[in-house]
Amino acid sequence: MGRPTQDPKTNKLNLRLSDDDMQKLEFCKSQTGMAYAEIIRMGIDKVYQELKK
Repeated sequence: MGRPTQDPKTNKLNLRLSDDDMQKLEFCKSQTGMAYAEIIRMGIDKVYQELKK
């Protein structure tokens, strides 16, 4: 399996993106060196924090 973790990622989600959204995601990936999943998780957390205010 992989390394043990305190935050296992067991859920999967398939999504469809427009060419524009994919281009933005690619840009973020190239600028940060982060994985797609990390960038998406950051976006989810940012929206969540905004909504909790």
